[in-house]
Amino acid sequence: MTARTCLTGAQARELRMSSLLLASASGEPTTAAGIVEWFGAMQAQDEGSVLWSLGLRLPGSSLASLQGQFDEHAVLRTWPMRGTIHLVPARDAHWMLDLMAGRVLAGSKTRRLQLELSDEMAERGVQVLAAALSGGGCLTRAQCLATLVESGIPVDGQRGYHLLAYASQRGVIAMRPRAEGMQAFVLLDEWVPEPVRLDRQEALATMARRYFRSHGPASLKDFVGWTGLTTTDARQGIAEAGQALAGVEVDGQRMWVAADAWDRARPTAPGDDHVLALPGFDEYLLGFKGRELMIEPGHLQAIVPGSNGVFRPTFVRGGQVIGTWTRRLGKAKAVIDARPLLRMGRSDRRAVEQSLEPFGAFHGLPVEVRWPD
Repeated sequence: MTARTCLTGAQARELRMSSLLLASASGEPTTAAGIVEWFGAMQAQDEGSVLWSLGLRLPGSSLASLQGQFDEHAVLRTWPMRGTIHLVPARDAHWMLDLMAGRVLAGSKTRRLQLELSDEMAERGVQVLAAALSGGGCLTRAQCLATLVESGIPVDGQRGYHLLAYASQRGVIAMRPRAEGMQAFVLLDEWVPEPVRLDRQEALATMARRYFRSHGPASLKDFVGWTGLTTTDARQGIAEAGQALAGVEVDGQRMWVAADAWDRARPTAPGDDHVLALPGFDEYLLGFKGRELMIEPGHLQAIVPGSNGVFRPTFVRGGQVIGTWTRRLGKAKAVIDARPLLRMGRSDRRAVEQSLEPFGAFHGLPVEVRWPD
């Protein structure tokens, strides 16, 4: 693909799918840790979703093989930005928290007032958790909450979640990427004894490079929405990234993309109707504030019912959403309920069913696809 300064929506989608590692491109990461580093962070409050996000980008991988990669200390889960759990490169967690978690922490006092938690109680909770985990300790979420209760700190309602998030945003604790399906916490400094340390300028530039490398073409508004940075800081990050980024116009809107994106992208063959089955919390949609390139305006409610922030899994063709799906994983098979958002003929349905075969193989299960009457 030849570098351009003006792109149509279709050209931008093609380039974006390559950036998102959802289309064939050169130089793609070949490990889970490499993919996480490529993105900088991947939304991960739902473990099943982020595992399939990784599996989809590692053709031929299985759930078991992916979980095996997580036994290393290369990645972890924490709340680096927007008050939401993300999978991040372990060595980068410290500077990412320093850069982006501060704005959430600044607003956490208001939340504590609502929860009737004092600042002193929150600080004591951090100290209690740090002491309990010291020396290589690892506690499940339930064990962490029980430890807080034993110290006289209430965890009912949303208090427990707030205290765990607060201690994580403070850079004291973090979640191992996987512990037999449960959230399990460790001391961040023990899990990552040799963290990368960046000054603010370097950190802003690094976030800008990683975001636009993995999401571009994307706008300043998209970058601000993804990181939770101020617009001023986001602009500075783009400026600090320098020649690593290239500015483009997409249907008249200013966007940025990695300067080498055109060298990596491989043009889609004419008439390619390849469909992808994406999880609900994939960076494909969660990574953008403006989603008009990928979703028809009338379809948004079907993807995010009630605008509640919970995104349904989607079928994507040519960079655009064409349907949604839900899953039920049993011992004998995976049952998929497919919901088209446009009229689908027999060949369209077959393409959708084929898109689910890698998902079944990933879980080691045959797939049964059910269509609406």
